[in-house]
Amino acid sequence: MLTRVGIVRLLGEAGIEVAGEAEDARGLLRLVAAEHPDAAVVDIRMPPTHSDEGLVAAHQIRVGHPGVGVLVLSQYVEPGYAMRLIGDRPEGVGYLLKERVFDAAILVDALAGSATANASSTRQSSPGSPAADAKRIRSLT
Repeated sequence: MLTRVGIVRLLGEAGIEVAGEAEDARGLLRLVAAEHPDAAVVDIRMPPTHSDEGLVAAHQIRVGHPGVGVLVLSQYVEPGYAMRLIGDRPEGVGYLLKERVFDAAILVDALAGSATANASSTRQSSPGSPAADAKRIRSLT
């Protein structure tokens, strides 16, 4: 929970609208369906079991909401998880270690990269770097 609160604060300070917060994967999926964010920040390990609920939810978002970018957070480098999520469609996916999440520039760039990569594949993209596009991102965390 502290990580989520910190991420919301960092994103808000960077001018990114946080459309909602979810405590578990089921809540995340409901929010994505209701809010249609540009991107979702998803912890691989979410309640109730803290195993792979977040990864499963991220996959469901990619399948059911292809216009929503997904930034996955993990405590450890887990290439198998990343590859499972990326599959044959690498656009719109980011993977960030939690140890780097509280560096605002890294977080915003990773989130913007996930959102804008997806935007360019699903609707007309706007010019600029991910950091420049970050101001228009609506995210869920």
